[in-house]
Amino acid sequence: MSTRTPRQFFKPLAIGAPEPMRELPVRLERMIHFVPGHNEKVRNKTAEMAAKVDVILANLEDAIPADAKLAARAGAIEMAKMADWQGLKTGLWTRVNPLNSPWFLDDVTEIVMKAGNVFDVIMLPKVEGPWDIHYADQLVAQLEAKAGVKRPILFHAILETGQGVALVEEICLASPRMQGISLGPADLAANRAMKTTRVGGGHPMYKVIEDPPSPEEAGRERKAAQQDLWHYTFGKMVDACVQAGIKPFYGPFGDIADLQACEQQFKNAFLMGCAGAWSLHPGQIEIAKRVFSPDPDEVKFALRILAAMPDGTGVHMLDGKMQDDATWKQAKVIVDLAKQVAAKDLDMAEKYGM
Repeated sequence: MSTRTPRQFFKPLAIGAPEPMRELPVRLERMIHFVPGHNEKVRNKTAEMAAKVDVILANLEDAIPADAKLAARAGAIEMAKMADWQGLKTGLWTRVNPLNSPWFLDDVTEIVMKAGNVFDVIMLPKVEGPWDIHYADQLVAQLEAKAGVKRPILFHAILETGQGVALVEEICLASPRMQGISLGPADLAANRAMKTTRVGGGHPMYKVIEDPPSPEEAGRERKAAQQDLWHYTFGKMVDACVQAGIKPFYGPFGDIADLQACEQQFKNAFLMGCAGAWSLHPGQIEIAKRVFSPDPDEVKFALRILAAMPDGTGVHMLDGKMQDDATWKQAKVIVDLAKQVAAKDLDMAEKYGM
């Protein structure tokens, strides 16, 4: 048997470790804002940034030079003391180095032992299968027990290899620690031998083209539309997360200067069911905050649907549109998210009429 039985699934994996969570905490996570743990100038803005975002992530992995790995780890632990994370309702995460790296064991050990009661989530890069989650799960449980951590630290996996994508359903179901999954387009592109140097987004070579013109229009250039080469992977990831009851996230959009394309990619992700995306630069924070918050007009219409069908049954006509139990469920998704946004953002609460 490759997984724990239902009766064992929610038992701690180490004596003295906290009980696993049966439901994810209800948290607003529209953007995961990356902070390089070794960069003192950026790290010193942690408290200021924590008041503006939903999640701060102390990054120890990609973009951290090999000779700065230890400084990044120390910086991440320092960041745990730099803000009132619970009071701000801001999550504190860290992305550790991959399981096959020489830094992983010490990353996890020091984070849990020195700040395990503060960090909410450990992001695990380059997860290839459920065995990676099982190993990290057992290790973190032992460390939590040793450190006296009171609540379990959750896991967030990044899809960065073809094998990880192929086994994404098993990864999502591997542990009650699983909080969510992010798409990692750059490493995934390299692993698949895709011919692109872009980090997320579409590609001008990947497009559809209209049928040939009629003889009367011979010589006219055929219309074409650029497509999203991540669409299949993205849809598969979202469905796997929904099956497991965890959250899908877009991941990074690497062209920091192209805010218009970033916004469109985030909109696609939001529409398809994502809870949020990564912000690699302060300029992407407001985009994520705006995009992953429901539109006020959509919220007001959804509220009208719920008011017209309090128990979610039957059929009701609203502005000439038929509403039934399916549209009631859609409306509830929008209203539930709007309530989370309104609880943190007073300006949006006013726009929503909440």
